[in-house]
Amino acid sequence: MLLPVMQSTPPDKSMLRLPALQAFAIQCASLAVLYLFLRFIWARTGVPVTLVMAALLQGAIAAALSRWRGLAPWWLFIQFVFPGALLATHALHLPPGFFLAAFLLLVGLYWTTFRSQVPLYLSGPAAWNSVASLLPQEQPIRFIDIGSGLGGLVLNLASRRPESSFAGIEVAPLPWLASWLRARYMRSSARFVRGDYRALDFAHYDVVFAYLSPAAMPALREKAQAEMRPGTLLLSYEFQFAGMVPDIALPTAPDGPVLYGWYKRL
Repeated sequence: MLLPVMQSTPPDKSMLRLPALQAFAIQCASLAVLYLFLRFIWARTGVPVTLVMAALLQGAIAAALSRWRGLAPWWLFIQFVFPGALLATHALHLPPGFFLAAFLLLVGLYWTTFRSQVPLYLSGPAAWNSVASLLPQEQPIRFIDIGSGLGGLVLNLASRRPESSFAGIEVAPLPWLASWLRARYMRSSARFVRGDYRALDFAHYDVVFAYLSPAAMPALREKAQAEMRPGTLLLSYEFQFAGMVPDIALPTAPDGPVLYGWYKRL
């Protein structure tokens, strides 16, 4: 039985640098700018202002501030449409319970995505087959999927390699619960733990698999270099380390995502 070995959680980077919190602060600032603009400039022209016009103007201000702050291009679009989307949702007159249920569902699915910048990605059978083909065959291995989602990869590998130990760690409550229940129902030897992979010690594993996001790759590289043992393997689906040539670059399907791998050297 394999359970991830925990150590003290490393300190987070400054919360003020997180894009999601910056975007929220920018929306608040754009609302204040909009109020001042309407109060002291537009009001003097006598031109009537509709809510739709105000939402578009706030979105434009937020997008401009986001560009000034250097947020990623997709944030500019999100910032621009957010006030209008909020206004449109309000016009639907949905019951408050709907918003509470939607909020709880999203929290359960994504949890601290605003901090980790790692959304819920699902790999699929093509990736599972590629990972299985790269695993060492001559001896039992200890495998960990960091950010295991619904657990498909770990369950699949555990069924193929019963002599080895396979585990997944997932920070979001609902995906972790789904993977844990699937393992119980299938009577699988796979083990799933809810937690942050940054609290793991990679030295306990022979193979580490990641399907994260470009934003998380620099920190993953530092952790792997500091903790993985010589000869162990780090696999990353779709995303690679900038400026670092992979030892493995295996397409998982024709014109599909690539599975990258790096062996830890002395």
